[in-house]
Amino acid sequence: MPTPNIVFVMSDDHAAHAISAYSDNTRSKVNSTPHLDRLTRDGVRMDATYCTNSICSPSRASILTGTYSHVNGVASIYTQIDYRVPTIAEVLKDAGYQTALFGKWHLGQRPEAAPRHFDEWRIFPDQGEYVDPLMIGPDGAGTVPGYATDIVTDQSIDWLRRRDPDQPFLLLVHHKAPHRPWVPDEKHKDLYPVGSIPEPSTLFDDHSTRSQAVRGVRMSVAEDLGVEELGEELPEELRGPENREARMRWKYQRYLRDYLQCVQSIDDNVGRLLDFLDDEGLAENTVVVYTSDQGFFLGDHGWFDKRLMFDESLQMPMMIRWPGVIEPGGTCDAMVTNVDFAATFLDMAGLDAAEVLPTSQGRSFLPLLRGEEIPDWPEAIYYRYWEHDDPNHNAPAHYGIRTRDHKLIHYYGAGLGVPGSSDRLSEPEWELYDLRNDPEELVNVADDPAYAATRATLTTQLAELQEHYGDLPYEGPSTPAPHWPWT
Repeated sequence: MPTPNIVFVMSDDHAAHAISAYSDNTRSKVNSTPHLDRLTRDGVRMDATYCTNSICSPSRASILTGTYSHVNGVASIYTQIDYRVPTIAEVLKDAGYQTALFGKWHLGQRPEAAPRHFDEWRIFPDQGEYVDPLMIGPDGAGTVPGYATDIVTDQSIDWLRRRDPDQPFLLLVHHKAPHRPWVPDEKHKDLYPVGSIPEPSTLFDDHSTRSQAVRGVRMSVAEDLGVEELGEELPEELRGPENREARMRWKYQRYLRDYLQCVQSIDDNVGRLLDFLDDEGLAENTVVVYTSDQGFFLGDHGWFDKRLMFDESLQMPMMIRWPGVIEPGGTCDAMVTNVDFAATFLDMAGLDAAEVLPTSQGRSFLPLLRGEEIPDWPEAIYYRYWEHDDPNHNAPAHYGIRTRDHKLIHYYGAGLGVPGSSDRLSEPEWELYDLRNDPEELVNVADDPAYAATRATLTTQLAELQEHYGDLPYEGPSTPAPHWPWT
């Protein structure tokens, strides 16, 4: 068959449980996303796709390079990609692909950090704005009138119309939505009205068995969402500790209303893009991938944002359509990570990552998409969050391992010296969750004698994964500088 085109659509902070196609395998259904669901009907829904560092810039660098944060240099939003590590855009361009990127970059705008190996690109500075955003390209910067999600799709479709039809293409469509502060399109302002949105079962999680490091995070819907995010001042009668439950419910409804309205624009524009591919006769030979750079807490455990290793933050939605190769309407529950994306896309293009992207730490899961078995496919994933004590969220640095049945997390008490941070050095702590008996991750059993053998086994496996990926287990102050496995 001819070399396929690849369209990679990525949103920012879009939780899998805010996609209706996932409602049968997640703990809630809060919205309807018919166009994203169409991708699932026409292709495969990935049910165990995980990020390796749940924050925007690191995930994007891992997707582009197929490497962990300690290799590509992007351990936090304060660091930028190291271009000594090759990217899929570089490799595919060398292989004859046309390449383009529109939307959120978030890997730096300085000349040395700007997108490379793209024939055409236009990006938002930093997070970008939802309405009339400033955008930067090789020819300079300018304000683009309109709504950001529509604009990114318009630019992508325009480039598709102008491309060379005789060459395959890689198109990265990077939406800023639904990143906070949430500013919905006016046409969606009546969707998901306050009072209509189901609450997650863990909204009032009391965190009683969690580590002290986690109890100190500033990600509480009730306490940490403010007027900047919600657009409304909290009524006086909801203030004070005695009104926390009512305050939580009041903020949750407004948070989810705006978040889901932003998601609705994503869904609309995925539909526009799919329709264009169909109308232009491109669909049959084009791989379409939808994902988000990480998950997001939608009131789960009483939180918003991401960063922590709980599944709502850890899991990335992912749907892939490739007519004639991927059977429609399927699901895949193999554990994959964003570090595996690069090798998979190169495999789709007929390239061997081991040869053309030797720095890659991932593996192609294309055979799994075809319904084949890979006998030695990993049954565990390694995670590491580096941005210790960011002053906005106070999330602790940690690393851990997730298997199908358990999750072990080590909060190792290290500071990164993030600007404005207190650089607190906390005591190392552990959390262990039995995912089979406690899928909502409510009870930390790290110190339960009944789980001593399980904890020991997972600790050994965690060390083996760190050795495999060349990461160093810190027990004191660390920096986001990479540890190069080669010279």
